[in-house]
Amino acid sequence: MALVSYPYTYMELSKKTTILFPPKLYARLARRARRERTSVGELVRNACVQQYGLRAAGDRSAVVRELASLRLPVGAPEEMERESVPAPGAQP
Repeated sequence: MALVSYPYTYMELSKKTTILFPPKLYARLARRARRERTSVGELVRNACVQQYGLRAAGDRSAVVRELASLRLPVGAPEEMERESVPAPGAQP
């Protein structure tokens, strides 16, 4: 899982929550945080960003640029429409 790091300042991290983890899950998170030289809090923040899509506009732009740079076999819109499978019950 690729982690998304944000350079948070102290004031940006002003909302606090308490999450209760089962001991085994917390131990796994703590081990992973040590391995990745980060905190459990940062792991949780990154997981929230990945799970719920709370990305900065710059991150979305970077993903769009990356996708646009791929050399994928794509036809003209008309050609793609002809090759599409009609929706169930649609008239041809």
